[in-house]
Amino acid sequence: MLNQKKILLGVSGGIAVYKVSALASKLTQLGAEVKVIMTESATEFVTPLTFQALTRNPVYTDTFDEKNPKKIAHIDLADWADIAIIAPATANIIAKLAHGQADDMLSTTMLATQADVYIAPAMNVHMYGHPAVIQNMKQLEKWGYHFIEPGDGYLACGYVGKGRLEEPQEIITAMERHQQKALDMQGQKVLISAGPTKEMIDPVRFFTNRSSGKMGFALAEAAAERGADVTLVAGPVTIDAQHPAITRIDVVSAEEMYHVMNDQFADKDIVIKAAAVADYRPKEVHTSKMKKQEGDDVITLERTKDILKKLGERKENQFLVGFAAETDTPIEYGLGKLKKKNLDAIVVNDVSRQGAGFEGDTNIVTYINKKESVTDLQQATKKEIAVQLLDCILQDMKDDSI
Repeated sequence: MLNQKKILLGVSGGIAVYKVSALASKLTQLGAEVKVIMTESATEFVTPLTFQALTRNPVYTDTFDEKNPKKIAHIDLADWADIAIIAPATANIIAKLAHGQADDMLSTTMLATQADVYIAPAMNVHMYGHPAVIQNMKQLEKWGYHFIEPGDGYLACGYVGKGRLEEPQEIITAMERHQQKALDMQGQKVLISAGPTKEMIDPVRFFTNRSSGKMGFALAEAAAERGADVTLVAGPVTIDAQHPAITRIDVVSAEEMYHVMNDQFADKDIVIKAAAVADYRPKEVHTSKMKKQEGDDVITLERTKDILKKLGERKENQFLVGFAAETDTPIEYGLGKLKKKNLDAIVVNDVSRQGAGFEGDTNIVTYINKKESVTDLQQATKKEIAVQLLDCILQDMKDDSI
């Protein structure tokens, strides 16, 4: 996948620079043309001559060192690249990109490029877990940067934990995997629901649940990045959909979501109902605020419409996927829901497990298709889980078409 690709390798200053010389060598051996930008700090660990010898191209270290007076070097490099990768990516370069700071050759070029940008962080375990670093990485991910997570192990600082630069071959494998998936959903129309619903009691009170919408939004972003035309039906959440290929429709109640999902269903190829829709709503909605009274009160609830069941009844050529968030016997419940609602697949997660479920940034799920084939997806970021779930869906669609 990387043969004849023009790859811009950005090297920032950390002890893991020594590994990146092997990455440059492997990329060159694969047939890629590699050009390297080094920060001043990176040159303290490995000399530019090393990368020049490995890539057989000049190494760039200074924004104002214009090697060709007819071209502005950082813009020329930014336009030249098919793919860009920063390895190791320190907390400093991540912060610069997240805040639009361009004060050296690497940050200036990376802010100017339109190529796919991969970031392979490497830093102390506590730095990697610092809220500022986490926030910066989240911001870059929203903007479409692709992260190659560091590994766990012994760090140069003496700590043991997450923060070690991923091995060069694993970095290459991650890049190849992503490049292979690029636009493999082009032409597909995808409908995804996300988030909770709010069921009003009176003008100031409502029933809802803990769903943040993060899983559904991650699925929408992942599908859009692969070329799909995505319609995202979102309950009341505080997150944004960044990708321009996502059409967002906001709803509040289960009734609203029911009507929008049904209206949007007919021309879609893939439908994923990730929203945590209320099963019940107040039978009576008060037009004025209910006043506090002595003693207990009773609110009578009625069932909301079963969106997934309705879509299962209407299903023709759509690939329909449901979600089941459970705390007890999740697999058994998921299998029952899969059959009862005429689904092609169901995603089951035990929300009582550490690292899974509502509000968090990670998830642990089990994907079960209509043939009852079970695929366990281990704990990962919701974005990575989304990518893996789309892989499962596309493979099942391919198998069904054979």
